[in-house]
Amino acid sequence: MRLSILTLFPELFEPFFTTSIVGRAVAKEQISYDLVQIRDFAHDLHRHVDDKPFGGGAGMVMKCQPALDAIDSVRTDDSYVILLAAGGKPYTQQKAHELAKKKHLVFLCGHYEGVDERIVERCDEELSIGDYVLTGGELGAMVIADSVVRLLPGVIRSDSIQEESYENDLLEYPQYTQPAVYEGEAVPEVLLSGHHENIRKWRLTQSLLKTRERRPDLFARHALSKEERKLLEAADQEE
Repeated sequence: MRLSILTLFPELFEPFFTTSIVGRAVAKEQISYDLVQIRDFAHDLHRHVDDKPFGGGAGMVMKCQPALDAIDSVRTDDSYVILLAAGGKPYTQQKAHELAKKKHLVFLCGHYEGVDERIVERCDEELSIGDYVLTGGELGAMVIADSVVRLLPGVIRSDSIQEESYENDLLEYPQYTQPAVYEGEAVPEVLLSGHHENIRKWRLTQSLLKTRERRPDLFARHALSKEERKLLEAADQEE
């Protein structure tokens, strides 16, 4: 997969692409990336990429010409262009799986009060990583790129992905490691039993309970199996 980042601050991405799992994916040539400075496509002497909004109002708006020229500089038949902006669709794990199937992702990092609407029309999708406002789309691009790269074949173990939070609309079960007892708090005995089926049922039960308590919206979307219903009923009776 190829990742193209169109941004006013390309220096923010060098550490991102050279560390941790993403850095290893680059080193193994599982992904490639290029950083594109949007200002390089501005035509005026001072390389302005923003201007006052028509009709008045607070703030500045990203101009369409530099941004669209930047997109055209990297766009191919395999490209999928994403605008990172507060008004975009909420990003989800399901969308991460969809994007992981693309060959070339182009991230346009929005800035200022907003972007010229003609930019939005030339993008394939507009995404937001949450219901809050950031100073720019760079952090959003990193979040989405990270979540997509880790889903690519061979980047991390496939079984690590299957039981993670948000897969199948459930949060991940509680995890423990050494020591078995710390300051009087012990790891649940079932995890030390070596009984794989009991461990599986415990983890599934905890995942269901955690999701129901913390994310009732996800729990409502999850279609409970017969086994899951029985496990929840048993857990509720024990309380």
